[in-house]
Amino acid sequence: MTEIFTRFVFMVVLGLLSVAAFAQQAPQQDISKIAGDLYRFQHNFHYSVFLVTPEGAIVTDPINKEAAQWLQDQIVQRFGLSIRYVVYSHDHADHISGGEVFQEAGALVIAHEAAKRDIIDENHPTVVPDITFDQKLTIELGGKVVELSYVGRNHSDNSLVMHFPEERTLFAVDFIPVQSMPYQNLPDWYIPDWVDSLRAVEQMDFDILAPGHGPLGDKSDVTAIRRYAEKLIGAVSEAARAGQTLEEAQASIVFPEYRDWSQYEQYLPLNIEGVYNRIQLQRAGEN
Repeated sequence: MTEIFTRFVFMVVLGLLSVAAFAQQAPQQDISKIAGDLYRFQHNFHYSVFLVTPEGAIVTDPINKEAAQWLQDQIVQRFGLSIRYVVYSHDHADHISGGEVFQEAGALVIAHEAAKRDIIDENHPTVVPDITFDQKLTIELGGKVVELSYVGRNHSDNSLVMHFPEERTLFAVDFIPVQSMPYQNLPDWYIPDWVDSLRAVEQMDFDILAPGHGPLGDKSDVTAIRRYAEKLIGAVSEAARAGQTLEEAQASIVFPEYRDWSQYEQYLPLNIEGVYNRIQLQRAGEN
């Protein structure tokens, strides 16, 4: 009897461990309202947004195939709608993979013309956009409007910002983190242009900022990251002019006013590295 009971307990514990392991592997997915008919979709650490209209939904980044399928099913179940348009924020695969889920269901895919070029050239795991544009494009559906704008090079050379005027919300991915340090050593970043791009966003009329990662913010967060970018570029440029090595620059540039930002300890040295390396490349090109 004792042996049978021991085996039973062992099987129960094994089952519980299996359930726990499955739960850890399952993606964290959620839909929350931002304002009006605009919703935010979360898939683990990535976010996109979608707008509900009487004639269908306008969806932004699919994130990946699994996320796109889940979101499409949710929009059908919760709102009884099909997806009419999908907008890629930029060409990076971690945000726009899985676009075929929406396209195969009849949605038109929209992106910047340079994003289409990169998707084709780099063979990204998503579908090629059906519609592209250079500077501005407005989508009108079911009495709702979404304004798409290219504000210059920043985290890529094809990033769009998506303005939802009725909801007074702007969706911008990767180049405007909210109370968080920019990603690692600024891969694919266009450093000086980034500041100009942020200034262009500051001139836009919105209240809510919906980033591709992290919490919602507002227009003050755009100003905050622009000022950080200016300080970062200025401090690293000064260190390089003074002949400091990368390691010396990383030791001397601290920015204590940003200690409360997420990833401060991990990413500040990498941010410095990214700017420092680009300065050295520019100098090498001038010689």
